[in-house]
Amino acid sequence: MTQLTIATRESRLALWQAEHVKALLQQQGHEVSLLGMTTRGDQILDRTLSKVGGKGLFVKELEVALEEGRADLAVHSLKDVPMELPQGFVLACVMEREDPRDAFVSNKYESVHALPQGSVVGTSSLRRVVLLRALRPDLRIEPLRGNLDTRLRKLDEGHYDAIVLATAGLKRLGLEARISRVFEPDEMLPAAGQGALGIEIRSARAELLQALSPLAHQGTWLCVAAERAVSRAMGGSCSMPLAAHATLAGEQLLLQAAWGDPEVAGALVRANGSAAVADLDAAARLGEQVAAQLRAGGAH
Repeated sequence: MTQLTIATRESRLALWQAEHVKALLQQQGHEVSLLGMTTRGDQILDRTLSKVGGKGLFVKELEVALEEGRADLAVHSLKDVPMELPQGFVLACVMEREDPRDAFVSNKYESVHALPQGSVVGTSSLRRVVLLRALRPDLRIEPLRGNLDTRLRKLDEGHYDAIVLATAGLKRLGLEARISRVFEPDEMLPAAGQGALGIEIRSARAELLQALSPLAHQGTWLCVAAERAVSRAMGGSCSMPLAAHATLAGEQLLLQAAWGDPEVAGALVRANGSAAVADLDAAARLGEQVAAQLRAGGAH
């Protein structure tokens, strides 16, 4: 039996994710505790992530806890994890994915197509801004930051006609009833890694790889490796409106990607590819090929 400490953000969703991992590790016979932390990403709520440092704002403090030995592993929503980890850190495990799609949430309208012209939709994701503008150029898209409960409260207070959230987070917190409609990927292509949990450790802690291996889900890992490779090749960050979503059928991986300009409605480039993949390197190569298509102007 090993004693393990999990570093986690203190939002309700992050704590659910950490508790989920804790329970699975306890089933393996480990003794597990949580170290709750507030990250810079949780503190800065008045500006979009792209303007204040991007995805790393949600993981930096957790990495410091790993580096100082106060924690053994950190549990992240994979879409919050930068494409390049700092030296000395490794993604040790990717767990089975929850629903990766986006959710349309409104108290008055059943879908994005039912919104009246000029309706206000809340999101601070540049990816969602670009994809919403491609669907409905007439909408007013306003910034929306904060944890899941804060975003839902702002909707309920009437600041927005609708908001767009990750389906996975709503399902994990038992808030599925708030979903008016789930966007299909051909309407709103998910972000790289959306719906998947990743576990980060210090690369020197090889013994933890064995402890975490029962939690890994190879199919999900192959999909997100391809998605993250697109993002890495495109220089992906919160300041880039980029979507990448992969599905696996047998050994065949199908990867779709899109990116655009948040200032120009309808300026959207799409690309896709498929290949038989047996390992993470092959999945990453497919991602690089699709990224090259995007850079060349998309699928023709």
